[in-house]
Amino acid sequence: MTAPRKRYALVGTGGRGRMFVDAICGRYRDNAELVALCDLSQTRMDFYNQQIQEQHGLPPVPTFHADDFDRMVAETRPEVVIVTTMDATHHIYIIRAMELGCDAITEKPMTVDAEKARAIFDAIERTGRQLRVTFNYRYAPIATKARELIMQGVVGKPLHVNFQWVLDTFHGADYFRRWHREKDKSGGLLVHKATHHFDLINWWIQSYPQEVFAMGDLLFYGRKNAEARGERYEYDRYTGNEAARHDPFALRLDQHEVLRHLYLEAEKDTGYIRDRNVFGDNITVEDTMSVTARYRNGAILTYSLIAYSPWEGYRIAITGDRGRLEVELVESVGKQFIAGEEETIRRDEESEQRFGGKHIRVFPMFGRPYEVEIPEGVGGHGGGDRVMLEQIFSPNPPADPFNRAASHIDGAASILLGIAANESIATGRPVRVDDLLPLPV
Repeated sequence: MTAPRKRYALVGTGGRGRMFVDAICGRYRDNAELVALCDLSQTRMDFYNQQIQEQHGLPPVPTFHADDFDRMVAETRPEVVIVTTMDATHHIYIIRAMELGCDAITEKPMTVDAEKARAIFDAIERTGRQLRVTFNYRYAPIATKARELIMQGVVGKPLHVNFQWVLDTFHGADYFRRWHREKDKSGGLLVHKATHHFDLINWWIQSYPQEVFAMGDLLFYGRKNAEARGERYEYDRYTGNEAARHDPFALRLDQHEVLRHLYLEAEKDTGYIRDRNVFGDNITVEDTMSVTARYRNGAILTYSLIAYSPWEGYRIAITGDRGRLEVELVESVGKQFIAGEEETIRRDEESEQRFGGKHIRVFPMFGRPYEVEIPEGVGGHGGGDRVMLEQIFSPNPPADPFNRAASHIDGAASILLGIAANESIATGRPVRVDDLLPLPV
């Protein structure tokens, strides 16, 4: 007898939700069923349904305005609600889904501040429901291999982590066009983006942060910084502005089919502008950040993040009492915009060949250094998305010796480091993580 398909509802039909919809309606359609879509914009939900029909050959899914979330759950009876809304609203749908008898899966970050995180913890305790946070970077082959090596003891006990992440002027700039540029909506890049990085560190060294000190500022993006360099931009957004024709930071929503449907045509529903000038006003997040933290196990972290680099990727070193592990990934180099269109990119292939690539190197304390082969992944986030989706939606996923599934406690541990860093930047003082939200021992 065939087991009934698990029932899922999706709230938040922006760009990120498509990964889950494609998985449920495609590869895992025999085991999973999408029973509802929920969003502020009917236009976006209609486009999702168009894609479901055209790409997967399935009938349209019932749609519900965000105000009708309770009615959606009552009428469509999902077992799990997937939350891919704006970060600052994750907690609303996670908590309400649990109160209505559903488990939840949320896109990272779990939420953006300690008060909302406490509310999620309280809801889990009250309802007994489960929350999973989708940290796809854990599933990327390079990150999993680093975890495997640490588990094998190549560094011994981890004592220090140096983690440098740089976002380029293609990817990094995009955070400053969107709602992510407003800290009350995203928590800033130390929460929205760095949650990935902090989660990797927590997972690799198997500990939680204890005390955090940070500095950060807006030094490149924003009107003030542009004018200090002698640059002036009179337009608030890019689409439809002739003056932005030669702006290398421009994004034109009308020249990209998906962005046109999901955002430009949905403006009438929500008023949300997806292509704001990165050198405009009302940017409240930092683009240059440095964090120092001590972990419960005694390890010390040195972390930096910038959002305006000529190349994108990371360099990591984990040093322990038996050796050192170095991980390097250059994800992109020499990317340039063509007419500001996200998907139309000219690559500098020579630069990529000379400066790109990925490496894992092990330096034993008294042995000969060696390089470790990295398995190749397929698909988004270095192959991590496909592996993660299998673990979520397959009825019998492969055993995972690396324990990559992230709980609400993992989700909280990663954002609390960023939340503590934000408070430290604001106050100029170190912040104890347990003063924000005590995590289990």
